[in-house]
Amino acid sequence: MFCGIVAGQVQASVAYEDEATLAFMDLGQFHPGHTLIVPRQHIADIFELDKTTGAALMAALSRVARAVRNAFTPHGINIWQSNGPPWQEVLHLHFHVLPRWRDDGLLRFSPPQRSRPSRAELDEQAARIRAALEAGGQRRS
Repeated sequence: MFCGIVAGQVQASVAYEDEATLAFMDLGQFHPGHTLIVPRQHIADIFELDKTTGAALMAALSRVARAVRNAFTPHGINIWQSNGPPWQEVLHLHFHVLPRWRDDGLLRFSPPQRSRPSRAELDEQAARIRAALEAGGQRRS
């Protein structure tokens, strides 16, 4: 669907575009101003994202988030992105920019009771991530 929007074959309400990205209004609005930002190039998820496109997406994301804040004057903005099941509904990398207001009752991303791992557990988690980075970020089978 998003490739069709990028190609101009599917109608969308475009808020921003440049040579690498496109931002358009989400059809399933949580609040007015809920915007999606996609790379023009088909990239399924963040694991396929190259540095150049990633930099362009971050620049567009920052610019659109500021514009949404100025246009709708929310108390804050949530930005999120999902990869794979169970939450990625469209297999084209995209970021949501969602204006938020206090007590709007939407989208709590963290459970009310979060765990408090020990320093040793946190150090072990960080070591696993460092090892994966040193291995080139390749997915293990």
